[in-house]
Amino acid sequence: MKLVRDRVLHIVPETLQQVQHLQLLCSTLMLDLWKPLLPEDITAGEDLYVRVRASLVQQVKDSLDQHMISYRVLISDVQKLVDQSMPRERSSHRQVSGSYVYTEYHPMEEIYQWMTQIQKNNSELVTQHFLGKTFENRTMYYLQILQNYKTDPKISRFLQHLDLYVLPVLNIDGYIYSWEKDRLWRKSRSPYENGTCYGVDLNRNFNSSWGSVGVSFNCSSDLFCGSGPESEPETRAVAQFIKSKKSDILCYLTIHSYGQLILTPYGSTTKPPSNNEELMQVAKEAAAALTGKYGTSYRVGSTALILYSNSGSSRDWAHTIGIPLSFTFELRDTGTYGFVLPDDQIQPTCEETMLAVTTIIDYVDKKHFPDGAVVLTSSSLGMSLCLSTVLIWTVS
Repeated sequence: MKLVRDRVLHIVPETLQQVQHLQLLCSTLMLDLWKPLLPEDITAGEDLYVRVRASLVQQVKDSLDQHMISYRVLISDVQKLVDQSMPRERSSHRQVSGSYVYTEYHPMEEIYQWMTQIQKNNSELVTQHFLGKTFENRTMYYLQILQNYKTDPKISRFLQHLDLYVLPVLNIDGYIYSWEKDRLWRKSRSPYENGTCYGVDLNRNFNSSWGSVGVSFNCSSDLFCGSGPESEPETRAVAQFIKSKKSDILCYLTIHSYGQLILTPYGSTTKPPSNNEELMQVAKEAAAALTGKYGTSYRVGSTALILYSNSGSSRDWAHTIGIPLSFTFELRDTGTYGFVLPDDQIQPTCEETMLAVTTIIDYVDKKHFPDGAVVLTSSSLGMSLCLSTVLIWTVS
């Protein structure tokens, strides 16, 4: 699907009447809402980011002008940004050399090759394991990082107590589809209604207040939550892995784009969890560490209070099954580029996010292993970077 001359508009509705018109406009024309994700979540005084197909640009602009709704064009040609980060000459079959380029977006084939190569080059540090199969029968592998890591003293200290498990891509089928067919595809690729629509939002498919709020039961929607909790093989693979270790897991992270937020449970209710004070303290410390690198500002709070209501998220599910620390990172930016972040922001985003992540790990490590002494007979730190990466820390 080409996005030539598709535009992304930034709108801040001022009145209830403007909100109602925008809700009707987005629903009637089936516009691609980036923030918020549902028309009913459009609110007066709050940012609205929406992608408008080239064929509808003039109609939408006329409608906004008629109702005296101010707007700003953030992206004038979405396809141009996509082409800059995914050059046409790139082949999904390009061989990965010894030096993997971490400042580019990579197709799935290169990521598979990278996993094999990094394990081969660091056999004393990294092992590769089977996690499950996607709907399209692609293998989901994860990497286990062992105690032998010596480069960074802080991480080396963590690994004295913890092993690290990394699943670089969870939604493999959807990721490949986003390279080959539709760059802005967000869901998995399982067929519904006799193949008339495809895919489930995997982060609305976990068994936590599933289907109750902030989802769609229309399989054509980007927010389709599936036919039931854990209806998708990708979700089941992660859930089974986590459940098999849940008594040992202390922390779970999911990393998404975009918004510059660190979100705490819950999305389905504004009622805070019992350890909300600790969750907020850790999240604020992580946000402060992140900001210290390049000055990037992150907001902290529960999903339902500072973003929007949703249900079936892996973050909420992890907390409800007994994992005390569970967070979602919404990475750069706040809307200027949104889902098409330029590749020159990959490295700074990773650097600042790593500081936040290691701040959380440091908190858990010091809480449960003060002075380097193991105080629990069996415990672990689990982190999941969902839709892109899954990380699990466990005791060695």
